[in-house]
Amino acid sequence: MKGRFSLERARAAQRLLSRKVITEDGVSMPLRYVGGVDVAYAGSLSIGAVAVFDLQLGKTLEVEKVRQRTRFPYVPTLLSFREVPSVVSAIRRLRMKPQVFLVDGHGRAHPYRLGFASHLGLVIRAPTIGVAKRILCGEVKPGLGRGWNPIFHEGEVVGAEVHTKPGRKPVYVSVGHMVSLETAIKIVLMCVRGHRIPEPILRAHQAATMEKERLKSLLT
Repeated sequence: MKGRFSLERARAAQRLLSRKVITEDGVSMPLRYVGGVDVAYAGSLSIGAVAVFDLQLGKTLEVEKVRQRTRFPYVPTLLSFREVPSVVSAIRRLRMKPQVFLVDGHGRAHPYRLGFASHLGLVIRAPTIGVAKRILCGEVKPGLGRGWNPIFHEGEVVGAEVHTKPGRKPVYVSVGHMVSLETAIKIVLMCVRGHRIPEPILRAHQAATMEKERLKSLLT
């Protein structure tokens, strides 16, 4: 794998793909079914998980997970190449089709404007939103947004610092694909229940983590 990896080719692909990201709303409304996406790792395996959350009923309707051999090395700012394959496989197993996917990671709030959420949205041709726990690039400018703080990078608003729960750490929301930043923020807040992290991502994270622990127990 290392012999076939080319940083230059990966960066070139990243630049090309970033220009294809759509930052206008393509989410079907009214919104009801929201997907959550996360990835965990167990040794040489990637575990992609996706959960479908019903906003109207307030419960998770479906969870799918897939484990695959990890075929891309760990390279900061190129993690989407490593994470997309297993998640795409999990999404293909879904019986239900979410109207939008919330992704544990960044979208355009990324030095090369192609984080996990944007890359995934382009591959599956569906609306995606990045929801990260830490800022990756840029600077938060407090007080400039309406209930949220914009993240500026190289003179461009690439995302938003959003407090989903009073007194808790914020999350960092950014456009993945086929959604505007304002709509992305609204959708994230719609999906918050009793936790800082939106419910669809939380359920996907739990599924991926449980599979990771199960695999680790088999290896010990």
